[in-house]
Amino acid sequence: MAHLVREVMTTGVAVVRPDASLVEAARLMRTQDIGDVLVADGDLLVGVLTDRDITVRAVAEGADPLTVDARAVCTPDPVCVSPDDAVSTAADLMRRHAVRRLPVVADGRPLGVVSLGDLAVSQEPGSVLADISRAAPDSEDD
Repeated sequence: MAHLVREVMTTGVAVVRPDASLVEAARLMRTQDIGDVLVADGDLLVGVLTDRDITVRAVAEGADPLTVDARAVCTPDPVCVSPDDAVSTAADLMRRHAVRRLPVVADGRPLGVVSLGDLAVSQEPGSVLADISRAAPDSEDD
């Protein structure tokens, strides 16, 4: 069982600039087969943008995803963890803030993301959530 966030986090995180269009962010999500990207200004994390943010905060409101930027729709100043934080700290933060993923940062720089699924695989490997998290994403052909 993992004890530190660095042992369970996903590295190689996808990042967009604050001025990236929502279309650019969505295409990156599609290419990487992920549901969120971090928004960074240079090396500094400024927000988290999810596929749900794009859908609910922009498209459902009639905004043009070609002209609206990531900064306008992302969750600013997200709750974060350090790679040296305990896995239990990440779980407590997720519970307290009702979030499914946390950026992992060091000195304000994004290093990765730890998700509820990552914690399930590490802490409850036999759980349904762990099984779903380990499964390959659905293909468009299914």
